[in-house]
Amino acid sequence: MARQLLDHVRVHKLLPSLQSVYRAQHSTETAVFKVLSDILTAADRGDPSMLTLLDMSAAFDTVDHPILLRRLMTFHVVNGVVHTWISSYLSNRTQYVRSPGSRSTPLPVLCGDPRGSVLGPILFLLYTADMVQLVEFFELYPHLYADDTQIYGFCRPGNTDSLRKRVADCVAAVVDWMRSSRLQLNASKTEVLWCSSARRQSQLPSDPLAVGSDLVSPVSCVRDLGIFIDADLTMRTQVTQTCSKCFAALRQLRSSFSRYTVS
Repeated sequence: MARQLLDHVRVHKLLPSLQSVYRAQHSTETAVFKVLSDILTAADRGDPSMLTLLDMSAAFDTVDHPILLRRLMTFHVVNGVVHTWISSYLSNRTQYVRSPGSRSTPLPVLCGDPRGSVLGPILFLLYTADMVQLVEFFELYPHLYADDTQIYGFCRPGNTDSLRKRVADCVAAVVDWMRSSRLQLNASKTEVLWCSSARRQSQLPSDPLAVGSDLVSPVSCVRDLGIFIDADLTMRTQVTQTCSKCFAALRQLRSSFSRYTVS
């Protein structure tokens, strides 16, 4: 079923091109490369960039089944017997907590993708697919990887306030969209990064960005899908972290080899 559903959305181009999961030759590396390449190209022009990383709280567990089924039929042309089968697949599930020697009373699962299922992540992608168009409406650039959302844009050095307002308006719209979709944004893990060359760093805004009812202040470095990105685009943190892990592995190897003596 998962293969057929992926073939359906691929043939009819129903999955956003800026969603990198479940695509051949796409990965976390290619997703970060696309975003970082765009930001570096803007920096070469002398334009600063604003990167916002949004984090959802328990995203897969809060998918609303009626909304999902409605979007499958309306936006992804999944109807008829297939739609009925997916509806049956999601319904009449129960959950409980088990510990050695005891088990809680089973309760119905009213929302969320089935845990550990092959089909669940694909249904989540289709559930959130129209977020891309919402971000593009504000003339910003989105890139999604499963439930990780990156929103970024560029501007001329003198227009940073305008870009910041556009990003704030976009994030507010995304928060409203998530609320209507029964999803919740985790403001405590949402990050904002202004990117530019080192000599332009002092010209960038330091005002916090409103994310729902919270304020998120810009940081000097973010971890985006496992890659550290510095505000001055030097990748210094990424290199330091990689070297640190390599040295740790080498110390372990040295400790292992030191136990043996050459005869």
